[in-house]
Amino acid sequence: MSVALRELHAAFGGVLHGAMDRAVARLAPLAAAGEDALSFVAHPRYRTALAASRAGVVIAPPALVADVLGRADPPPGGWACWECPDPYLTFARLTQWWREHVQPRPRRAGVHPTAWVDSSAQVHPSASIGPHAVIEAQAVVEAQVDIGPHAVVEARARVGAGTRLGPGVVIGYDCVIGARGIVHGGTIIGADGFGFAPAPLPDGTGREWIKIEQLGAVRIGDDVEIGANCCIDRGALGDTVLEDGVKLDNLIQIGHNVHVGRHTAMAGCVGIAGSARIGAFCTLGGGAIVLGHLELADHVHISAASVVMRSILQPGQYSGIFPIDDNRAWEKNAATLRQLHALRERLKALERRTT
Repeated sequence: MSVALRELHAAFGGVLHGAMDRAVARLAPLAAAGEDALSFVAHPRYRTALAASRAGVVIAPPALVADVLGRADPPPGGWACWECPDPYLTFARLTQWWREHVQPRPRRAGVHPTAWVDSSAQVHPSASIGPHAVIEAQAVVEAQVDIGPHAVVEARARVGAGTRLGPGVVIGYDCVIGARGIVHGGTIIGADGFGFAPAPLPDGTGREWIKIEQLGAVRIGDDVEIGANCCIDRGALGDTVLEDGVKLDNLIQIGHNVHVGRHTAMAGCVGIAGSARIGAFCTLGGGAIVLGHLELADHVHISAASVVMRSILQPGQYSGIFPIDDNRAWEKNAATLRQLHALRERLKALERRTT
């Protein structure tokens, strides 16, 4: 199926230049795009890739319109440029339109014959319950929900309207996810948090661990996307909370009683320890770690593989990687490192005096 460029432009606005009557058969990256494809370029540093691209239509900022139209060896009718102030954002919205209008996901309302739904559960007639899925007692599945194969919605849990659960997803008992969410396969929401109290063994040889029952739940807002194989633990007494618009990549661990503010995004393999509080509009790079009971203010950005060991109360970009060592030596080195800049300035001052 192909779509007229003018139809796409009518949906999203912007300014068309060049071969405005082109049709678009697919969306593609610059390097792989052919003359039937639409791609985008957002920054002048990609001029070389743009010059080599065969994309028939390119979404570009005003500064790159001439580069798009001036590429060598144009096809019959020439190149087309779709000028937008934010090409990346326009392309993102275009992918959503394309999914809905050109490549919709197959969907069938109803309960698959192999699924099991408790008689006390509330499942909206427009919801889709996939093969071997389980909906337990008093669970609520709202309108237009898609529940994938082998997914489980445990007792008294609620899945908001239009939310999709991938294969093998578990929504634990009493947990809630809001509307229009996406949870990719293998993710567990509402597993027990890691809470144990040490107790001496009767023979005095050591200690054992006594489980602290996790009595809270998980509350997830609207428009949240959670990647594959993530674990979001229920709270020990209160709830673990992810506010509206949070985006999590794959393989992320959210500990018990963590609170994540709205529209915060985390890349793969991030770990947030229990009772940490992450503000709104934050980003955490891949593999970053936030230790327990710490707080990050709104608009804090943590670089990949950094370890946050203290609360950060001012917005900004923060980075920090420090080699593992014997703890006593590590503490001394860390304390010295914090004085490194001051020591450098003192050394430079001494050098100036002696020269």
